[in-house]
Amino acid sequence: MFVDYVVLERKKKRNCRKKKAGLQMKATIRLDKMLGNLGYGTRSGIKILVKQGAVTVNGKSVKDHGMQINPTQDVVVLDGETIRYRDTVYVLLHKPAGVVSATEDSRDRTVIDLLDEDLAVLSPFPVGRLDKDTEGLLLITNDGKLSHELLSPRKHVPKTYRALVAGDVDKEDAEAFQQGVTLDDGYVTMPSQLSVLAQSNGEDAPTAVEEGHAEEMIDAIKLAPRQEEPVQHATLSWIELTIHEGKFHQVKRMFEAVGKKVLYLRRVSMGPLRLDPALAPGEWRELTEVELESLRNYRKDGPA
Repeated sequence: MFVDYVVLERKKKRNCRKKKAGLQMKATIRLDKMLGNLGYGTRSGIKILVKQGAVTVNGKSVKDHGMQINPTQDVVVLDGETIRYRDTVYVLLHKPAGVVSATEDSRDRTVIDLLDEDLAVLSPFPVGRLDKDTEGLLLITNDGKLSHELLSPRKHVPKTYRALVAGDVDKEDAEAFQQGVTLDDGYVTMPSQLSVLAQSNGEDAPTAVEEGHAEEMIDAIKLAPRQEEPVQHATLSWIELTIHEGKFHQVKRMFEAVGKKVLYLRRVSMGPLRLDPALAPGEWRELTEVELESLRNYRKDGPA
């Protein structure tokens, strides 16, 4: 018994030393690998730069391209440029129409094509997807854990859209959406929250429920793509809809279920993130610390 206990304790100590060693190894990285990961060239190209004296670490010229450095503590300078190390990226994009939510595509431009090269080299991907003709908020990151938890069906992360709809959206539609509507494949949606922000009948100027929405609706009418078939409804509705799941073409199919058609669609929020009004379609910025912290807390705690 005593021998078994001693053996067990020795194993525990060995495992502890391995864990500590692993943590130490994770804190450092080869110089050429770090620069390569950040897109500053191939391993062989970086090797040449180092030999030419183009790289300094903590103010001293280095010749060993394979030296271990701590990227969060050591100051690396390449050709006079201080290298900012990062292994994760979080981008808030105002996705434009005509761009696909993918990392690569043989025919269409992707959302990754809109990013700067120093971010694209970190292999980010869109969290979820927006249809090609849909605009609005899209989170792009390479944080797989965060993405998985935000997209998990168990989380029911709310996503809010504004849409220009052909048809008179009314209280009956709002009640139907609150109960859940049956899509064309028989699936019954989760309860969602629908409100009408403005409406226009024929040639009349939009009538807004709240100030500002009439102007939004006019802009949406201008942005709505040309329809292949004539729109049969005289009334147009500018609406806001919050759903808690992400089925294929869900918003469009929900309105089709109540006899109406989405002409223009924009996502304005996902969980705690909101579309930055300062971003035009196609523009992006990195998340602020406050936004990132709210996402992490949301992921951990779920919706309040």
